[in-house]
Amino acid sequence: MIEHFSELRGFLDRHLDDVTEAVREAAAAEIVPRFRQLAEDDVVQKSGPHDLVTSADRLAELRLTDALTALLPGSVVVGEEAVHADPKVYGALEGDTPVWIVDPVDGTRQFVHGDPGFCTLVALVRGGETLASWTYAPALGELAIAVLGDGATLNGTRLAAGAPADGAPLNVATSHPDFTTPAQKEALLGLRVPGVDPRPCGSAGLEYLAVARGAGDATAFSWEAAWDHAAGLLLVTEAGGAHLTRDRVPFRYRGGNALPFTAARDLATAERVVKLLGG
Repeated sequence: MIEHFSELRGFLDRHLDDVTEAVREAAAAEIVPRFRQLAEDDVVQKSGPHDLVTSADRLAELRLTDALTALLPGSVVVGEEAVHADPKVYGALEGDTPVWIVDPVDGTRQFVHGDPGFCTLVALVRGGETLASWTYAPALGELAIAVLGDGATLNGTRLAAGAPADGAPLNVATSHPDFTTPAQKEALLGLRVPGVDPRPCGSAGLEYLAVARGAGDATAFSWEAAWDHAAGLLLVTEAGGAHLTRDRVPFRYRGGNALPFTAARDLATAERVVKLLGG
């Protein structure tokens, strides 16, 4: 981890603001003008009615791909829409090349329905480690940035997840039933106990931000797509939180995780949630 970070530290020192501007520009050019302005042919179903893609997703990802690889020559992009078109793209995560993991519109369902609860997610990873991340919710005016070892900020103010209040019910955002297997549904039922308040999640990126800022206590997610998790998991950990799979190890975005897994405001809460999930 230290080796991978030190090689890219200089890049981040020089270009953190440039990456931030690229994220803002992609949203301003391709996403914001289409918010609440989508035509019928701008929206297509992928695997089902809760898995949508829009022209904003595709065009923002293309713009980010051009901008990010220009800033860091030799890097590659693993984006949600590129992987949907060619699943072999995901294999870039197995190598040692710097990779930008991009979800152009996380919370596409919310975006399509005119709900401001969507965001753009970008993470810079190498060799299995996430080095920096950006979570940008343009309709909410929120930008969260995390850098490995340097902490996390929201609109320039440092984030601290803290710990849940003693005796208060745990607020836990959980996977939509469409994205869970029967075994995962059974595991998630473990959260339906006194002292826990599970609810369906919205945008994964914004659920991670809620944990990082202490507005939510934990997540319990059952899918592995790196673009949904890489940015938010770094954000949570740099804010002082923790993440664990059901076999009690940190989530690995390359896959092979025991699911569902959790990200929480502190390690004690993560352990509590994993235990309830049957881990």
